[in-house]
Amino acid sequence: MAEIKETSKGLYDVYDYVFSLEEQLKTLKTEKQMNFARITQLQIEIERTRKELNELKMPPLIVGTIEEILEDGTVFVKNSNGMEFIVKAMPDIQADLELGKRVGMNQRSLTILNVFPENKDWRVNAMQIIEKPITTFEEIGGLKNEIMELEETVILPMLKPEGFEKLGIESPGGVLLHGPPGTGKTLLAKAVANKSNATFISLSGSELVRKYIGEGSRLVRDVFKLAKEKAPSIIFIDEIDAVGSHRYDTANGDREVQRTLMQLLAEMDGFHSKKEVKIMGATNRLDMLDPALLRPGRFDRVIEIPLPDVEARKKIFTIHTKKMNMEKKVDVNALAELSDGLTGADIKAVCMEAGIFTLRKNGSRISAKDFEEAIVKVAKQPKMDQNFSEKMFA
Repeated sequence: MAEIKETSKGLYDVYDYVFSLEEQLKTLKTEKQMNFARITQLQIEIERTRKELNELKMPPLIVGTIEEILEDGTVFVKNSNGMEFIVKAMPDIQADLELGKRVGMNQRSLTILNVFPENKDWRVNAMQIIEKPITTFEEIGGLKNEIMELEETVILPMLKPEGFEKLGIESPGGVLLHGPPGTGKTLLAKAVANKSNATFISLSGSELVRKYIGEGSRLVRDVFKLAKEKAPSIIFIDEIDAVGSHRYDTANGDREVQRTLMQLLAEMDGFHSKKEVKIMGATNRLDMLDPALLRPGRFDRVIEIPLPDVEARKKIFTIHTKKMNMEKKVDVNALAELSDGLTGADIKAVCMEAGIFTLRKNGSRISAKDFEEAIVKVAKQPKMDQNFSEKMFA
């Protein structure tokens, strides 16, 4: 019996030993699989790092614009410094080549390696785009004749183009507003866009003045292209004298401005057929503008926006003081008479300054004295006579 027990014990020991070996084998297999997966992941990381290193070692690409595509597949490309090259493109991107598109070229061979997608986001930085402005003609004091001219030349052709077609005449192409700063030229343009249910695309003439060759011309093209996409729309170029001044044979920087002006003239000439897009400009210096910009067919109507007269100033004061908490004795008629020479923007500033003077004294209502101090400050004139308050309370 003792021998049988020893034999059984030996068998159990062998079984336990074999079982432990199988467990170790399973553990080793699991570790092997984990190590294999880790090695695979490391190989992927190594390959990605090697690829990044190769890309970092490559020279940067030259950016150019496609000017012409020939039948044999060669491409005329102009880069930012104005130089033109005849280059070839990689076979897999030839189908994406289009006139005007930006491409990336190898520095050594100038082969086109990339075709960049059209990027419109940068245009928003250069211009203000309002789908429909909230400004109306009721918010503009005076300027009755000027508003009537704008209705005839811009609003009517956009809302009722059939009237011009029946008469067999073309609608005016563009309107130029000129006059002193602060007289309401931008407000008028926004009100026109509101009444004609048009998208308002506004930019300053200085935004069209670019440093590098071709940038200003490309921006002009994109502005008009955007206007077509957003039609009906109104393009409003403020301070147009920055890009539309007289052309002279001067330095390279001014020549680039002249190229931009020529592109603007070309775009305006090609916009007569587009009845849903109108062009409006504004300037404080009409005498500086190039005659080519002012000829009929481009800016067909030139409208002067003068300083407001006494009736217009009265209406402007009424608009800006409508929500103000004033003393009942403050007379808007007297304010209009005593603000001779101020623009609409000046009158708005007077109302704001009068409120600030009241806050400074911890007052609850704006008094005639506050308006007196505000007019003196905004107009930058000597202090008014002592009868000012009497006139205000009359």
